[in-house]
Amino acid sequence: MTDRPTGYLVLADGTVFEGELAGAIPETSVAGEVVFNTSMTGYQEILTDPSYAGQFVVFTTAHLGNYGTNPVDDESSRVWCGAAIMGDLADRASNYRSTEDLDAFALRHGCTILCGVDTRRLTRHLRDHGALPGVIGHGPLETLKEAAATAQGTDAQDLATVVSTDVAYELPGGPHRLVVVDFGVKVTMLRQLQSFAHLTVVPATTSADEIRSLDPTGLFLSNGPGDPAALGSPVEMIGDLLGELPIFGICLGHQLLSRALGATTFKLPFGHHGGNHPVVDLATGHVEITAQNHNYAVDGDSLRDVLVTHRNLNDGVIEGISALERKAFSVQYHPEAGPGPHDARYLFHRFTTLLEGGLHATAS
Repeated sequence: MTDRPTGYLVLADGTVFEGELAGAIPETSVAGEVVFNTSMTGYQEILTDPSYAGQFVVFTTAHLGNYGTNPVDDESSRVWCGAAIMGDLADRASNYRSTEDLDAFALRHGCTILCGVDTRRLTRHLRDHGALPGVIGHGPLETLKEAAATAQGTDAQDLATVVSTDVAYELPGGPHRLVVVDFGVKVTMLRQLQSFAHLTVVPATTSADEIRSLDPTGLFLSNGPGDPAALGSPVEMIGDLLGELPIFGICLGHQLLSRALGATTFKLPFGHHGGNHPVVDLATGHVEITAQNHNYAVDGDSLRDVLVTHRNLNDGVIEGISALERKAFSVQYHPEAGPGPHDARYLFHRFTTLLEGGLHATAS
């Protein structure tokens, strides 16, 4: 067994969880908003998902690190979450694809691991009290409690520009020409889009005129972290292009499209994080199991002249919208599923139909 130093997670409400530190052990402490993820596999993809910037991820599955890590499964160039919190961290990785164990992977990326935690108790606490800011460190506890009391969540934070690309870049692909606005885009998402389009990936701060100058056939709004209400410029850009270009938004892109259509957004108590969320297509009644990672949602009462196409069967949250006359649609979840089930990948085909002039493609 590995001899790991004792560490603590202290939440903003003063609750303490004890465990063992691994990965990049902080000199003092690291801070972040604590959320839980219910996926059974895919920890490497989750850790490298830019949508987790500013957060600590609590894994509800019992064991992590069993199959190690490998370069192919990275969803971005680095780990964005501040820490990974788990029950059991495997001492050895066993998989033919593995090139590095999870402990070493986290250390290389500067990510703190707190393992040996009672994650069932922690998850129940977050369900009862909502996502909370917190700090992880090795003590003393009074110092950690003081730091936790002032730790910030994601409210009113523009984290998308932090994780976004600094410069535009091209990715070859199919016959269409898409501009992908990178609010925290994932590699698997780009691969899906490349199957039917040449991509120009641009920073989150790109203006409508700059997008027009690229002469695209469509616009894709990616996933990303933070509060959509803090992203005024992207909402203005989207509003300027509505009706001019076919638009498909995912996750944060869905929230920003909704705000451009006049809706408001709000923060969920503990968000949707995991690969097992049931979503119903309201037109067909078909239920798909989806991968999700978001803390914010669209307020249905604020939508005007917009069709709600999908809802979450757990809590009724809006999961999809379409604006038929403006050639735009979006979903709250991740149809590329990196990681997760592939039930929703049909949405990329729906986008190609929209790009080819089938305006009905935005409706189920």
